[in-house]
This record gives sequence, C-alpha cells and structure tokens, in this order.
Amino acid sequence: MAVPKRKMSRSNTRHRRSQWKAAVPTLVKCERCQEPKQQHIACPNCGTYNKRQVLEV
Repeated sequence: MAVPKRKMSRSNTRHRRSQWKAAVPTLVKCERCQEPKQQHIACPNCGTYNKRQVLEV
C-alpha cells in the first residue's frame, strides 16, 4: 500500500482541493416535448427515452 513519505503542506493540499468543483449538468431538449432534460436519462415531463415510452406520467 502506498504511504506518503512526507506530510503534504497546507498550501499544496488546498491547491489540490480547489479543483474539486460541482459542475452544472448539461441539458438537452427532449425530442418529443422539447423540455430540457439531462442526457441519457428518461424525460421527467413526458417519460420517453430514445423515442420510446418508458415511464408512466
């Protein structure tokens, strides 16, 4: 198991952690109802995914 040889400085730790950011999810228009939805997820408004009805809405 890898173990650090020296303690990482507070500056380096904070500099590394500053890259951890929350990203805004990308939205696309639903092909059927034209409402914004997340990619690769069934539309919460009409319940379709890949031109098929998959959810009862």
